[in-house]
Amino acid sequence: MRIINRKVKRDYKIVEPFEAGVVLTGAEVKAVRAKRANLTGSYAKFVEGELYLVNVKINAQGVRESQTTRSRKLLLHKNELVSLASKVKQKRLTIVPIALYTKGRLVKAELALAQSKKRFEKKDAKKQKDIEREVARELKLA
Repeated sequence: MRIINRKVKRDYKIVEPFEAGVVLTGAEVKAVRAKRANLTGSYAKFVEGELYLVNVKINAQGVRESQTTRSRKLLLHKNELVSLASKVKQKRLTIVPIALYTKGRLVKAELALAQSKKRFEKKDAKKQKDIEREVARELKLA
């Protein structure tokens, strides 16, 4: 089971991926296993030396609407938190979730240090993809 954030590769250049555990309630774990979660527009931020996942929408049964997008703590070792915090500050990077998945009985988040793409970079990438698609189509017909 894997919930993927499809907009990450379009909006960001991924610099360094990593994995972290996520603190969830029982109903939220059940919802993630049933693929009732949405990572679009979510990110991770540091609050008092700890890393939290913000804006992840998990539609758990029996949970109020205000609780579906609450901040969820990410589980990392202290030295990993320190190195991530320094990279975010020095290189002006963002931490974005790529995927949410189960590993045995645990729920893990695949995150990445990422740099935001500018509007013209997004247009260039789309143009390049269209050109590659046209070339592949022409080669297939020939």
